[in-house]
Amino acid sequence: MKIVVFGLTISSSWGNGHATLWRGFAHACAQRGYRFVFFERDTPYYAMNRDPYPQYGETVLFEDWQSVRAEAARALADADVAIVSSYCPDGIAASALVCDCPSAVSVFYDLDTPVTLARLARGEETTYIGPRKLGDFDLVLSFTGGPVLDDLRNQLGARRVAPLYGHVDPDQHHRTTPNPHYTSDFSYLGTYAADRQNALDTFFVEPARLRPQSKFMIAGAQYPLDFPWTDNIYFVRHLPPSEHSAFFSSSALTLNITRADMAANGWCPSGRLFEAAACGTPIVSDWFDGLDHFLAPGSETLVVRTIEDALAALDLEEAAKQRIGRAARERVLAEHTSAARLTEFERHVEAARAAPAPRLAHAEGA
Repeated sequence: MKIVVFGLTISSSWGNGHATLWRGFAHACAQRGYRFVFFERDTPYYAMNRDPYPQYGETVLFEDWQSVRAEAARALADADVAIVSSYCPDGIAASALVCDCPSAVSVFYDLDTPVTLARLARGEETTYIGPRKLGDFDLVLSFTGGPVLDDLRNQLGARRVAPLYGHVDPDQHHRTTPNPHYTSDFSYLGTYAADRQNALDTFFVEPARLRPQSKFMIAGAQYPLDFPWTDNIYFVRHLPPSEHSAFFSSSALTLNITRADMAANGWCPSGRLFEAAACGTPIVSDWFDGLDHFLAPGSETLVVRTIEDALAALDLEEAAKQRIGRAARERVLAEHTSAARLTEFERHVEAARAAPAPRLAHAEGA
């Protein structure tokens, strides 16, 4: 099978959650003998922040769409599946090319569905959904499940919709020897986002103030100068994926926070959630509908709604924390690996190929 993707980035994990997921997917493809080709616009902010990663497919970096259009068309000529993802800078132009490809199953993969729907509801334009919306694609996949799948059908004209959740590559994310540089009692790994700040204040910053004897650590990009640091919160700017395992393995406990648009819709496990679990690190997570579909609250993750919940998690006995971490690791390695998601992807693609869904009337006009 040959899979061609037009996406945001696979070359840099700086400030985004797409790259690590695509790398895991590419690895799973390589393990099955598939050919994986990723087209990425060579933007300055990713060019300056590229991190090393195993190359399991082909990456085509290009300056602008016109310069690469002919090469993209050649790549699609013998493709079995062609994918356009959310936040692709040239998504609208790539969609036209992909949906005109007669041999490939055309797929739109929204890794940011609630954000996409919220932006469109506010009347904002995107670089990846044009006036024809999603009605031309054979298959629309969503990183978020639950009720938003109906919105993709009803609002954006998707003909066949299925969830394809986050995942982890266990060859890249696994338990390692703790690194003293990352040792902490409580950690958080994530790019700064204003809509996560209230939760970060409640579940991380305030507990740090109340537990001055404990060591807290944040790793991520784009944190502002006025962030409410305390003396016991340590900071690592932009942790590359190659260091994620060491970071999580050095944490007695780690925090997962869901972006507001995602949490409001539910069914939105982040890639970081599965990465931490694959490392056997006990996870403290805010609640979102559907969380219990991925990890069992109480036995595989600790759910927090208040400062007191976060403090109680910190105060758990070490044996109890380790039990939760081990249980989460077993669950994730059984159900939420990149290889498991590729199997789901294959099933959805074959269903779309075998029984193409009829185009909806409102998607007919440009």
